[in-house]
Amino acid sequence: MAEAEGPGPEDRKPKSDEARSAFTPPPGMEPEVPAEDQPTSEFAVPDGMAAPPPEAEEGSAFAAPATYSAQHSPPAYTPGAGFPVSRMTESPWQDRMRTMLRMPVDVRPVPEPVQKQPESGPAVGRVLDLTLRIGELLLAGGEGAEDVEAAMLAVARSYGLDRCEPTVTFTMLSITYHPSLVANPVSANRTVRRRGTDYTRLAAVFRLVDDISAHEVDISLEEAYRRLAEIRRNRHPYPTWTLTAAAGLLAGAASVLVGGGVTVFFCAALGAVLGDRMAWYCAGRGLPEFYQFVLAAMPPAAIGVALKTAEIDVRASAVITGGLFALLPGRALVAGVQDGLTGFYITASARLLEVMYLFIGIIVGVLVVLYVGLQFGAQPNPDEILQIPSRPVLQILASMVLVFTFAILLQQERSTVWIVTLNGGVAWVTFGALRAAELPPVPSTAIAAGLVGLFGQLFSRYRFASALPYVTAAIGPLLPGSATYYGLLSIAENRLDVGLASLVNAAAIALAIAIGVNLGSETSRLFMRIPGAQSAAKRRAAKRTRGY
Repeated sequence: MAEAEGPGPEDRKPKSDEARSAFTPPPGMEPEVPAEDQPTSEFAVPDGMAAPPPEAEEGSAFAAPATYSAQHSPPAYTPGAGFPVSRMTESPWQDRMRTMLRMPVDVRPVPEPVQKQPESGPAVGRVLDLTLRIGELLLAGGEGAEDVEAAMLAVARSYGLDRCEPTVTFTMLSITYHPSLVANPVSANRTVRRRGTDYTRLAAVFRLVDDISAHEVDISLEEAYRRLAEIRRNRHPYPTWTLTAAAGLLAGAASVLVGGGVTVFFCAALGAVLGDRMAWYCAGRGLPEFYQFVLAAMPPAAIGVALKTAEIDVRASAVITGGLFALLPGRALVAGVQDGLTGFYITASARLLEVMYLFIGIIVGVLVVLYVGLQFGAQPNPDEILQIPSRPVLQILASMVLVFTFAILLQQERSTVWIVTLNGGVAWVTFGALRAAELPPVPSTAIAAGLVGLFGQLFSRYRFASALPYVTAAIGPLLPGSATYYGLLSIAENRLDVGLASLVNAAAIALAIAIGVNLGSETSRLFMRIPGAQSAAKRRAAKRTRGY
């Protein structure tokens, strides 16, 4: 029997690199997982704890967003030093971009892109689309045209598109990007078809723009789209019944402001609630806004005429005046005058035309009721409208309640409601002091509105936010409700000269409010350091309005 042969040369060769490795595990032992494949201890889920649910894919437009409330809105970036607060000499992105807008494209400094870009360069189409969507929300929320253009330019430059020209009109936004002198420009536009008042949403959009333009925050295009979709889908912070109750309280406070008592307060509140409900019903049926204002103005006027016809010893005119305070379009008026003063004349003309139509709707609704009441023997006393009793403490409290409810109607965040309420109280105290010093109503209103604009702008810079939530509601007590009603009553009694003169006075007061707010806002910029001011001095914005 032949002996078994030993291993040959082929059998003695290593089968693989593992056979030659000095770290080969002995037989019977499991090989260890490489360190890079193991989760580290600080990220491992301990035994007995459930793993967190998987998050929605970043950038998904179909992920269900969490609804925000007036207290909890989409979060903004907070640096390690704490909540973002600006010093008096710092300038937020609004001023930086406004300076860039007032400079020709070819002399603007080329910045470093704030957000990271892929190696192939920025996605031009997506950046322009994101820019237009952000501008649409700002314009639909009532922001001024210049601030909308500044926000659009800030977003485009942050993503690497520095040679951009945004253009804003009342219903159209467009933006053009010039890659170079030889490449074809890329343009995109978007139409604003729906407008709504939600200052909580407006504040969230401002925080998004602030985060995009901040060097400390890294927001990809997908993340920006996700946050924008969350802002668009979220519900309003206050329910419908709260808004209706706020409209009633606003009218009641306004009636106390012009001399009404307890009975007048409840009558004015009831009329405003009925008018608000009628306007909501018509809005749900697709009726134009002009007719909504006509119908909303009728219930307060009807209650005031009924009180006068029944010969109840109350100030019936205060009921109608309170209802007018709840309807006068002060927000649109301020935005229209601001656009005109900053050089956006097409947008300003459209906004002021909108204000005129809404004002005419209020006039028609009140005049119809007054004319019918006169036919049934109602005899309103025009003199009681002009004889407002002096009740300083009560009127200050009423003015602050008016501002508070106005802020609720504008869907503001709770953190801004108290600030704007104090701002409105300061404005009314200033107005009352100037009127006690026998200063005429128009300059008194302009000075008080100037303080509103100044403090509102300073608050907005302190919080890196829009100035509208700190300004719009604060002008409520200054609105010309009494002058408007006196003019309408005079026209109904066929005293056209007196009525038209009173309406012209009301229009002058309204313009004084708008100009005062804008002047106060511009005054605050005197304390700010504006970057690029030396370069912008060669081509100031006033050059285009000198008439040659």
